[in-house]
Amino acid sequence: MRILLSNDDGYFAPGLAALAGALKPFADITVVAPERDRSGASNSLTLDRPLILRQAPGGFYYVNGTPTDCVHLAVTGMLDHQPDMVISGINHGANMGDDTIYSGTVAGATEGYLLGVPSLAVSLASHHGKYLDTAAQIVVDLVQRIQASPPAEPMLLNVNVPDCPREDIRGVQVTRLGRRHKAESVVKTVNPRGQTVYWVGAAGAAQDAGEGTDFHAVAKGFVSVTPLQMDLTRFSQMEGVSQWLKP
Repeated sequence: MRILLSNDDGYFAPGLAALAGALKPFADITVVAPERDRSGASNSLTLDRPLILRQAPGGFYYVNGTPTDCVHLAVTGMLDHQPDMVISGINHGANMGDDTIYSGTVAGATEGYLLGVPSLAVSLASHHGKYLDTAAQIVVDLVQRIQASPPAEPMLLNVNVPDCPREDIRGVQVTRLGRRHKAESVVKTVNPRGQTVYWVGAAGAAQDAGEGTDFHAVAKGFVSVTPLQMDLTRFSQMEGVSQWLKP
């Protein structure tokens, strides 16, 4: 099995190294990741300048672009084969609910999915990153399941793993995305040059975090696996908009 790995924390991130190390015995691994932290980059492509592909001493490739750039470049220009799977992660911090819209981790996997490759986005639901090995082993389990029973069509799975020892994981639940309250207000301050600057506020608390959501599963000690889709069409409003637009 040939797997392309990427992330949004940068090619030097411990989560990426843990993932590559865990998968190496089971698959042919290629790593193409951003040269620096690109958290929150979402699905952006770099169109205003060329991308440069470099290789670090450890063998990982890195790109002066976004997670989407990395996967797009690898699949459409760098590799001489289409990978069997794209995996993005392991992210430091959860990507649940509305976070998935902004997440560079999810975006990397999304690009693989849009290019016709089964893809996983994997996040450790803590910024401490204490049990990266737990998340890595969960990914190995998922990859082996997919390898044993390949999906009939490309799929995009968003995986969030509690930051705890493997033996404390209570199981795996297939979930839907929850929702958060609105984010905190921007933080206004003044920099050393006397300019007014603004920091984007923290994410809001979970609003829709009931049973069946990714928030609920992780809080209860389960791995959350959410199948995602890219069709943003609001089908329920099509008829109403059609009526509104009639002359």
